[in-house]
Amino acid sequence: MNITFRQIRYFIAVAEARSVSGGSSAVGISQSAVTDAIRTLELETGVTLFHRHAKGVTLTREGHQFLRHARSIIGAISDMAGGVGREEDQTEGRVRIGVTPVVTGYFLSDLLSRFRKLFPKIEIQLVEDKRSYIEHLLVNGELDLALLMVSNLEERSAIDHEVLLRSECRAWLAPSHPLSDVDGLALADLENEPVVALQLDELEGLIDGIWGKFDHPPRVAWRTSSMEGVRSLVGTGAGITLLPDLVYRPWSLDGDRIIAKRTRESLPTVDIGIAWRRLTRHSEAASLFMETVHQLRK
Repeated sequence: MNITFRQIRYFIAVAEARSVSGGSSAVGISQSAVTDAIRTLELETGVTLFHRHAKGVTLTREGHQFLRHARSIIGAISDMAGGVGREEDQTEGRVRIGVTPVVTGYFLSDLLSRFRKLFPKIEIQLVEDKRSYIEHLLVNGELDLALLMVSNLEERSAIDHEVLLRSECRAWLAPSHPLSDVDGLALADLENEPVVALQLDELEGLIDGIWGKFDHPPRVAWRTSSMEGVRSLVGTGAGITLLPDLVYRPWSLDGDRIIAKRTRESLPTVDIGIAWRRLTRHSEAASLFMETVHQLRK
């Protein structure tokens, strides 16, 4: 197998942009060169990495698996380059970090892995809980930092934050759903559809707010705290849902396809960020953690 670092970079760019044109713009290379690189990757791996359609591309199941490996490779090369000629960092200390469930499941693992490799002698203490309680601990000085949804912070007078990721909300449907091929899908088109509501980390309240803002109350048929339960119900055509791209996967555990469609309305984003108590002087350990967060954003 002859796969190059350049091909991996191009693949990641296309996957993140969901289009060849967007990927080529991100890496500053012609679309034809990026297309050739993707085709070569598919030939070398023997699998189809993308579903092609008129509005762009989406990852196949194999494509998502390859993306995880590709990001690990890029991260390992970055760590190796940064570590050449440098002794292992001897900084000691402790950083107390609060997280909410969505962050734990979809945002945290790569960040912690990178930080532990860079600063193995810094102790990380994690507290997972609801956003309101994490805010309480942060304001009381019981946490140094928090990673959470910052779209709906309550203690804004006492907490500073920085947005790390803005995740677009889209409608999820089974490919067999009559609305799956509709261009310019509107929330009004969905108001009589059975809705699968996810009861996780305030996402339910945020999504209910979206429906309410556009005066289209959902017909909720199921409520579940299981992300995989939502995917299974949507994938089998039992219902539809509105959720952010952060938690989107194009299939359920049973292999049923799920498509995500933008709506005609401009929906609010789900913003994931890092937060800290206002006017706090960070410890060295907390400052190094924030630097690592910023490096991963680049």
